[in-house]
Amino acid sequence: MSEIIANIMTLAMLVMLQAVLGFDNLLYISLESKKAPADERSQVRKWGIGIAIALRIILLFVLVKLISFLKDPIFTIHSAWLEAELTLHSIIVLIGGGFIIYTAIKEITHMIAVEDFEAGHESNTVPHSAKSIIGKIVIMNLVFSFDSILSAMALTESIWIMSIAIVISGLMMIWLADQVSVFLQKNRLYEVLGLFILLIVGVMLLTEGGHLGQLSFFGHHIVPMSKATFYFVIITLVLIDIVQARYQKKLFKERTSH
Repeated sequence: MSEIIANIMTLAMLVMLQAVLGFDNLLYISLESKKAPADERSQVRKWGIGIAIALRIILLFVLVKLISFLKDPIFTIHSAWLEAELTLHSIIVLIGGGFIIYTAIKEITHMIAVEDFEAGHESNTVPHSAKSIIGKIVIMNLVFSFDSILSAMALTESIWIMSIAIVISGLMMIWLADQVSVFLQKNRLYEVLGLFILLIVGVMLLTEGGHLGQLSFFGHHIVPMSKATFYFVIITLVLIDIVQARYQKKLFKERTSH
């Protein structure tokens, strides 16, 4: 009986862990799915996350068998200004972080560049096929899943408990992705906030990948951004956005009253 209770408690902790670590992934899914045709966006999110759940469970079994291989250096650099011992894990995280930064900068640039926002927004989303968006969601979901799976493996050795936690968190993510997407659609100004959060997520992944690969430039080692720092920056951005929105409304009322 005590073992069952312990397993339930571990499962609950893993689900909470997956939810916390999945925030950045959820935001990426919500923003990326907007590029699909409007009538297919919900299905794109469901298929993308659903396929990613299945692949994440497969990845879990693979990581259990190959955990030592992921930590072994496969590429070493020694020069006057750059040193690195890149592992497969670090390379995957670095590529994922770079891709997210590229995506966020591209979308922010598009928002600034277009004159007719509605027309520009539509032209930016319609050409993307549902299959290509699902593919991107699945790939980035796997990139984000490395940390969550490795953290889960530190809490329990039971593959079945970790698998159940992945399925539960995935189902929660499907529901929350729709909610977040609807919120962003109704509150378009928050898309800017979301893109800057995504940019910070990319920076966090780059620092983490650099730390895992023991990257150093001119003798200065890359230090990973902690989760506490990440969430502090996110909270600060949200507070700034809320204060700025209310201040703009106050200025607008003053101008209209005069």
